[in-house]
Amino acid sequence: MPQNTDAYYHKTIAFNFWKRSLRFHTSQQLFSAYDIDAGTRFLLRTIMEAAYPPPQRILDAGCGYGPLGLTLKSLRPDALVHLFDRDALAVDYAKQNTALNELNGVLAHRSLGVGVEVYGSLGYDDVPRNDFDVIVCNVPDHAGEAVITYLLQDARHYLAPGGIVAIVVVTPLEALVDKILAETPGAAVTLKRSQSRHVVYHYRFTTAISPPSQSSLERAIYHRKDVAMRFEKLDYQMQTANTLPEFDSLNYGTELLLHALGEVGSKDFKNAAVLNPGQGHAAVALWKILKPGAVTLVDRDLLALRYAQRNLILNGCSLNNISLLHQAGISLEGQFDLFIGSLREGESREVHFHALDHITEHLAPKGVIILASASTPITRLADYLETKKILRVKSRERRRGYSLLVIAHI
Repeated sequence: MPQNTDAYYHKTIAFNFWKRSLRFHTSQQLFSAYDIDAGTRFLLRTIMEAAYPPPQRILDAGCGYGPLGLTLKSLRPDALVHLFDRDALAVDYAKQNTALNELNGVLAHRSLGVGVEVYGSLGYDDVPRNDFDVIVCNVPDHAGEAVITYLLQDARHYLAPGGIVAIVVVTPLEALVDKILAETPGAAVTLKRSQSRHVVYHYRFTTAISPPSQSSLERAIYHRKDVAMRFEKLDYQMQTANTLPEFDSLNYGTELLLHALGEVGSKDFKNAAVLNPGQGHAAVALWKILKPGAVTLVDRDLLALRYAQRNLILNGCSLNNISLLHQAGISLEGQFDLFIGSLREGESREVHFHALDHITEHLAPKGVIILASASTPITRLADYLETKKILRVKSRERRRGYSLLVIAHI
């Protein structure tokens, strides 16, 4: 077999279910990287045992690498299946696995309303249809009550009349889900089943409610708090999100980034990119200190991208100056005068090396790269730079387990 050159790739899982045999490429960066998890297997089994009329349209909310939606597609080949996730790496792997299992006769059959569509979405915000017969979700246990409530209740706005929602949760969430569904107007649970660590719910909606006019972001579904930040001589305002770090203070890596921005000087930066912006602290500092002509935000996490964008606007940057790239790794077009950001912890050195290679290809002749992370990834990156003979380390800073590199062309 040829070697898989994808730096995120972990292994290929074989999955046999209901007389279907599927394979799934997985990444250690995604949930259930070693095998199809017990909750997914349990939910699929309850759906098939319920013997619902064959669905024509299926939505997999928070799809990961695709085991729920793609297994259902293999069982219902004439159905249209949509899969979404806020993580671009999950989207990439769900697309890979669609092709791996030869489920995208899509291109030939899109005009007939069947096939597979995989895309990034923050909650249901980017879902283009509202007529699904079945919505499935392996609800993440770390999402928080507000987001779980939103996922369960707002599903009604994306269902066809008589459609079913089928979810699985870990047992500690059972009481919360019972409460949410009991308080949801018109929600009727048609099946509840438990096993050792998971609980499955199937439910319908018996009453219609007008859909909200605002997105989940505008309705503050993910919102944590508003904060006033101060670092050295820099003051700025932030709206922060649950599940993203640095909601009220900076880690040492971000402090190094912000300090380095203050040392850059008055150079005119026309095009700057911010990598893995998180809540947006480095992006806002970049804007307030250097005022580049354009700011491109690059991140796997759609929530981080949209909050960083929101905070740039809050601090005076025009929406027209901001571009969002929802992607795993880095894939860019054009040239950039400045790259600034953090290396995502937990990613392999190969991922970081590939990212630096791509950044190098798009760095303007007098451009600057400023990267921070835990000290070990930065040390590996500095060693890698010595082998490339294209870039040089202008300066290096360390602080309490974090390091920063300022990099330029030789």
